[in-house]
Amino acid sequence: MALALVHSRARCGLHAPLVTVEVHLSRGLPGFQLVGLPETSVKEAKDRVRSALINSGFEFPDHKITVNLAPADLPKEGGRFDLAIALGILHASGQLQADLSAYEFFGELALSGEIRSIVGELPLALACKMAEHIAVFPLQNAIQAQQVPDIKLCGAEHLLQLHAFLLHHQALPAIPAIPTSAPELQPDLAEVKGQAQAKRVLEIAAAGEHNLLMFGPAGTGKSMLAQRLAGILPELTEQEALEAAAIYSVAAQPRPLQQWHQRPFRQPHHTCSAVALVGGGSVPRPGEISLAHSGVLFLDEVPEFPRPVLESLRQPLETGKVFISRAARQAEFPACFQLVVALNPSPSGHHKDGRSSPEQIRRYLSRLSGPFLDRIELQVEVPLLPRGSLSQHQAEESSVSVRQRVTAARLLQWQRQGKANARLNLTEMQQHCQLTSADADYFEHCLTQLKLSARSYHKLLKVARTLADLAARPKIERGDLLEALSYRAFDRLLNYLQSA
Repeated sequence: MALALVHSRARCGLHAPLVTVEVHLSRGLPGFQLVGLPETSVKEAKDRVRSALINSGFEFPDHKITVNLAPADLPKEGGRFDLAIALGILHASGQLQADLSAYEFFGELALSGEIRSIVGELPLALACKMAEHIAVFPLQNAIQAQQVPDIKLCGAEHLLQLHAFLLHHQALPAIPAIPTSAPELQPDLAEVKGQAQAKRVLEIAAAGEHNLLMFGPAGTGKSMLAQRLAGILPELTEQEALEAAAIYSVAAQPRPLQQWHQRPFRQPHHTCSAVALVGGGSVPRPGEISLAHSGVLFLDEVPEFPRPVLESLRQPLETGKVFISRAARQAEFPACFQLVVALNPSPSGHHKDGRSSPEQIRRYLSRLSGPFLDRIELQVEVPLLPRGSLSQHQAEESSVSVRQRVTAARLLQWQRQGKANARLNLTEMQQHCQLTSADADYFEHCLTQLKLSARSYHKLLKVARTLADLAARPKIERGDLLEALSYRAFDRLLNYLQSA
């Protein structure tokens, strides 16, 4: 008898493929059939839509209703299709004589006809903008979706309200502006007493996006230093901020506006599982490494993490992405983050206190595999402070001044190669990290003595490039190589334990 087509979208990771909701009313026994690979939450839309239409004063068609969510091989989940299904039924039954082809509809329906908010509005809004369609969201989701620049957007609170708008009888309410607030204050590096070498390494890590390992006795400031790394990083660009916000949107953790341009900082507990860290689930969701995208992932007491959990980080550290495969679906999430790990060098807290034997220390540190450590460029010991250091009132350098140097070094890298030094591939390294023949031979000799791998060679060369950028030097000098090699304190500890 009648056919209606309404547009909506599914969610697959950060992608939002188009879904056409096809509604057909035909003769036959009254019924409501929903096809197109719907999951349980989508199948339940039949009862929600029926009650919402009746309680809103519409007539529920006394026909055989077939709703197809096309394409049929794409799994559909969540309640976001309710609104599109309801409008399709109204259009097919003649109760809504309007052109819906320019719109995309998202929203879960309450039994009263109220339009409830959904999860993951930003990827949907971005895809809708690319298609040059008008996005119709629940009002609360529309407030967040307006962060997408130049999007055509509407927000509705009730089915009756949207019905009147589509018939040009009344306008939808204006979408409230996102409340503005001052940026959230971040911990200041000036609060850390002493530890000049550790602060220097922290600055190098920030300047080149290098991974960092800190070890030392408990209470020396390792966690304080790691928590201040995000504060010396350059602010997120608009594109990076939007990508980070989209990940948080999919994870149902909207980013507050005061953190919009701040680098994410994630610090999961050592009891977290591999799925919590990397992402997963029957419906794939981002894990901590994706929530740390464009920011910092800090693993404190890293030997306490289960070894399989740490090993799951190896591929994302290399590729900057994580691929999650399940029987019914696959998803890809960005995971380009800086890894910072901290640990005590022995089970007792200090490898020099005599309470642990070399064998006990080796067994404890062997929880970190060689391939995992290979992916961490910078290693620094954070020692106990000299007596009296805490009571001194000597002024320490603030995060603001350090961030200025870091930003200047990052600007040089983007002007030269369009990315941070840590993200250079082999071809780009050959172009931007050239050494003289004498320096190259010397560097390889040092790496042989330290028993480091080819991966470590490339990573330390990138660190040397960052050191030259911090000093605004166009070429890498031997002093840069020597300083880069000096930040391998954990390797020296392991070599010492092996010979003990």
